Amino acid sequence: MKKLLILGGGTAGWMAANLLNHHLGGKNPQQQKHEAWQITLVESPQIGIIGVGEGSTPQLKKFFDLLGITESEWMPACHASYKNGISFLDWSENAQNNRYFHPFPSPFDRQTAAAFLYHCQMRSRGMDVAVNPDNFFLTAKLADLKLSPKPFDGKPQLPLNYAYHFDSGKLGEFLGKHAVANGVVHISGTMKSVNQRKDLSIQSIELESGERHEADIFIDATGFNSLLLQGALNVPFEDFSCNLFNNRAVAIPSARQDKIGSETKATALSAGWSWQIPLTNRTGNGYVFSDRYITPEKAEDELRLQLKNNNDTYKNEAKHLKMKVGQVQQHWFKNVVTVGLSQGFIEPLEATALHLVQETIQKLVASLQAPNFASNEEEVKRTFNDDIRQRFEGVRDYIVCHYKMNSRTDSDYWIDNRENTNISPKLSEVIDVWHSKKDISEVLTKNNMTQYYPVISWYCLLAGYGAFAPVSSANKLPASQMKQLEQYIMRNTKNFAPHNVSLGLEV
Repeated sequence: MKKLLILGGGTAGWMAANLLNHHLGGKNPQQQKHEAWQITLVESPQIGIIGVGEGSTPQLKKFFDLLGITESEWMPACHASYKNGISFLDWSENAQNNRYFHPFPSPFDRQTAAAFLYHCQMRSRGMDVAVNPDNFFLTAKLADLKLSPKPFDGKPQLPLNYAYHFDSGKLGEFLGKHAVANGVVHISGTMKSVNQRKDLSIQSIELESGERHEADIFIDATGFNSLLLQGALNVPFEDFSCNLFNNRAVAIPSARQDKIGSETKATALSAGWSWQIPLTNRTGNGYVFSDRYITPEKAEDELRLQLKNNNDTYKNEAKHLKMKVGQVQQHWFKNVVTVGLSQGFIEPLEATALHLVQETIQKLVASLQAPNFASNEEEVKRTFNDDIRQRFEGVRDYIVCHYKMNSRTDSDYWIDNRENTNISPKLSEVIDVWHSKKDISEVLTKNNMTQYYPVISWYCLLAGYGAFAPVSSANKLPASQMKQLEQYIMRNTKNFAPHNVSLGLEV
C-alpha cells in the first residue's frame, strides 16, 4: 500500500485527509480500480490554529454531501449558520450604490437574473433603470429578512445554492474525528527535521520524539510557514501585494445576534474592510487592512468603534494576524503537494480559502488516478500546477476588481486602490469592455474567467458599485415591471423558514 502523509491539521489539513481518504483510502469501494493508499496526518499539539470564524462558498456543501455527513451532524458541533451570500456596504460614495448583495446563482434566479442583465444593458445605454442586485435575487431578500435558504417543507421546486458560516477551529476538530473514525492514522507530534533523497524529494520526516515517518507523497498543510514546500524544497512564493494591499487583520468576537443573520457583511472602513460573520454562539468580527495606511493599534480602535456604533456587546480580547497574500510558484513539486495557507492566501473577501483546498485535493486525486501518471508524471504535475495557479489568479482578479471599482475618496487607501495599475491583462480587458458599454460575457468566456466566477457574479459586482456613466436618456421602463418582479420575489420568501428556526434555536 502506498503512503500519503499530511503534515499539519487545522481545517485545511483535515479536509484534505477526509477527501484523500474518501477517494484513495482502502475503505472506498470505488478504490478497487486503483491501488489503495494509507493516509496519515501528523499534527503538532504545540502549534495553534488561526481560526477566527469563517465563511464558505456553496462548494462546502458538496464536500459534506460527498462524505455523507448531514447538516444535523456537523453544523451544531461547529456553531454553524446558513449563508445566503455577501452584502457589501459603503464601498461606494454614491448614496444609491452604497450597498449591494452578491448572491450564489441558483436555478430559481433564471428569470430574475435575465431581468437583471437586461436592466444592466439598458442602464449602460443611459436609461434610468434599477440595477442593484438586491432587487433581483431571492437570496438577497431572504438575507434582508433573516430567513434561511432552507424551505419549510424541505423540498423546494427549485433549490437554492447556499453556503455556511462556522467556527473554523471546531470544524477542524469535527473533521479530525470523522477522518480517524474512517481509517486515517492520526499522529500527534512536532516535526524536527526532513530527510531528503539525492533528487531533493522528501523521503521521511523525523519528529521530536525520534519517530521517523516515510511516505510516497507528502501534503504540506503547515500554514504560512510552509515547512515542506517552501522550507525544505525552497519553492519560491509569488507575492500579490502589488495587486492586493491588505496584509493584516484584527478579530474581535461579539455576542450572538438575537435573530441570527443569514449573510456575511463586508463593510468598507478607512484602510480596508470589516467582516461580520454570525454564528450560533457568537458573532465573528474582524478588520482586514493594510499597515501601509493604518497601524494595527488604530485599526483595532476603528473596529471597536464600529462595534460600539452597532450596539454590539463585544469582548475585550483582540486577535491580531499577519497575512501573506499570494501563492507558491509550484503547488506540486517533487513529491510534495501543498494545501491551505501553505500554498497561498487571497484575502477572505469572498471566502474562497476552503474552496481552493477542495479544488487542489480533487485535482490531485484526478492526477494520481490519471492513466498516464506512471508513464508521464512530470506532464501530469505541470497540468496540475497550471490549473491551480490559474484558479488562484482567477480568484485574485475577481477580488482585485472590488478595489479597482470602488468610488470612495475619503482616504489614500481607497484612492490608491482605484488608481492601481498593477492588475492582470485579463481583468484590465474586462473593465475596458464594461466601460465601453458592451456585454462582458464574451471576454469572460474567452479568458476562461467563468470557471472561477460566473458571468452573473461579475455583473453583480460591477452593477452593484454603480459603475455606469451618468443617466443620459429620459426613457424609462414601466414601473409596473419592477413591481411585478418584487412581488414575485416577496411571494417566494414565504416558502422559507426564519433562520433561527432552521438552526433549531426557535420552534
